Amino acid sequence: MVTTTAKGYVEPSYERDTRYIDDRITVSGDGEREWPVEAGRYRLVAARACPWANRTIIVRRLLGLEDAISLGLCGPTHDEDSWTFDLDPGGVDPVLGIPRLKDAYEARQPGYPRGITVPALVEVDSGEVVTNDFAQMTLDFSTQWGAHHREGAPDLYPEDLREEMDEVMQRVYTEVNNGVYRCGFAGTQEAYDQAYDRLFTALDWLEDRLTDRRYLMGGSITEADVRLFTTLARFDPVYHGHFKSNRSKLSEMPVLWAYARDLFQTPGFGDTTDFAQIKRHYYVGHHDINPTGIVPAGPDLSGWLTEHGREALGGRPFGGGTPPGPVREGEAVASEGRP
Repeated sequence: MVTTTAKGYVEPSYERDTRYIDDRITVSGDGEREWPVEAGRYRLVAARACPWANRTIIVRRLLGLEDAISLGLCGPTHDEDSWTFDLDPGGVDPVLGIPRLKDAYEARQPGYPRGITVPALVEVDSGEVVTNDFAQMTLDFSTQWGAHHREGAPDLYPEDLREEMDEVMQRVYTEVNNGVYRCGFAGTQEAYDQAYDRLFTALDWLEDRLTDRRYLMGGSITEADVRLFTTLARFDPVYHGHFKSNRSKLSEMPVLWAYARDLFQTPGFGDTTDFAQIKRHYYVGHHDINPTGIVPAGPDLSGWLTEHGREALGGRPFGGGTPPGPVREGEAVASEGRP
């Protein structure tokens, strides 16, 4: 099926299911589908392997929400039924007391009919999923959880930039974040060719946009950079080969490669990125694309730590704020997942 959106983007056969539990956690918390902000009440269930979940881990760390929202981590692979807590002793989340994320979805809605996705915010006492709407989730971390932000937390969603920023993030989402999946899961040559052209048209646009500005919205990191980074981090290890997005590697796109290294070397980005889990998730989990389940040994990750030179563009990564402190105990990426 091929459809055209209002903005003129053509949607080939692969279409992501975007029907989420769209409740929100807000300051007022008094709407029919709104829950109150309350430190310790909710647990963020994520997986380092998943780009959509990786966003929430980054934003939580940048804003210093570790004390307010605990973190549960699923392993990099899952069965057809659910993400599982196989990284925890006994395969059970130590706070929620469940072996499968599906249990939290079923607690909210018995017989939950859609996919069991990460990230998900779960109410600890009831064990129910509150929301799995990942795009709104991180914006709410910025706009609704301000009372629990660390001192010096950056403004990741500046009010004066929101109109342009929303447009940039929408294009990044449709053409890049989702564009690599559109290439990887294309069902026909025509759909793949179209998806390939769309993806690299967008990457060329980003290469141009970032030539004379350090970050997507100017001189400081915003939510837009978080959303782009998680795809760029997975590009050479996964998307270039596994998803056939292979006009060029990230490391062959000079501006985007320098930009990605700049972010990776910024606290909150590289220290939440686990390349070993990323590769295992895609190469083991996608049996239709990689039926052998073999996980490639490469690429060499040492380039992520090389000088990027982006400081010459000026700007301050955290605006008027400061970097987050050391990674919390128990939340560090294992050595095999780092360069």
